[in-house]
Amino acid sequence: MMKLQVTVIFVALAAFLVLSSVYIVDEREQVVITQFGKPVGEAKKEPNLYFKIPFIQQANVFPKNLLEWDGDPGQIPTKDKTYLWVDTFARWRIIDPLKYFQTVNNERNAQARLDDIIDPAVRNFVTSHPLIETVRKTNRKLDTFEAGVEDEDKENQPKSHLGNVLVGREKIAQGILEQAKPKLFDFGIELVDVQIKRINYVENVRKSVYGRMIAERKQIAEKFRSEGMGEAQKIEGEREKMLKEITSEAYRKAQEVMGKADATAADIYATAYSKDPEFYSFVKTLEIYSQAIDENSSLVISTDSDFFKYVKGYK
Repeated sequence: MMKLQVTVIFVALAAFLVLSSVYIVDEREQVVITQFGKPVGEAKKEPNLYFKIPFIQQANVFPKNLLEWDGDPGQIPTKDKTYLWVDTFARWRIIDPLKYFQTVNNERNAQARLDDIIDPAVRNFVTSHPLIETVRKTNRKLDTFEAGVEDEDKENQPKSHLGNVLVGREKIAQGILEQAKPKLFDFGIELVDVQIKRINYVENVRKSVYGRMIAERKQIAEKFRSEGMGEAQKIEGEREKMLKEITSEAYRKAQEVMGKADATAADIYATAYSKDPEFYSFVKTLEIYSQAIDENSSLVISTDSDFFKYVKGYK
């Protein structure tokens, strides 16, 4: 019985020693073996099964994948003395785990080194370029000009006082990367990418920028309003012109119709009365009597007058 117990203990101890001496490195990891706190041999980067001395040696695991650095936003002046809040981020990875272990040892210390190297590079490039280089990457016309202002004469176009983009935001970010990257090789770190996450104006600059934006929008709105009023006046003039043309044409046609009707009526009357001129004279004289004499009229006339010739023949 005692022998069996000793055998079990021996097997368990052997299994524990074997397990303590074996470690696995997968595709996402790289390992540095230390003995009494000091690195031993080369770093293990290839995925495989490895052995170490149990209890004496320790496996320090470091990630292979990209790691994140997020800088603290800071107030930085541009070359033209405009203060900005600049927020940056970066991606990095451990390319030499042995050097990484000997210099920074852990991710917390690595983040501190990244702060010390990337932040000054960001400040250096932002302060070395004017505002427009930091906030824009091309000279593409802004939406305010695309709304129609660019169609005006050049002397009437609003001109930006910020100047033209010669370098641009993307090249500034690339310059930050190129300046900071070599300084991190000494820590076994490769800086993969640096980007400006956000740029914002400080309060007093923001108010000035918003004021210019409002003025630009008001200018565009006023331009559209004046164009609309001009177009409305043009349409109203065309309407008045068309109305007068239609009215004059209708009046002309009405007069033509009335003229033709009068001519036709006169022709009918002439044809009718030419058949009996004496009767025509009699009818027209009676019409004159009815128009010239009423119950309140008094007429003194000679009996020899032609006007009275149809009266004197009646008794």
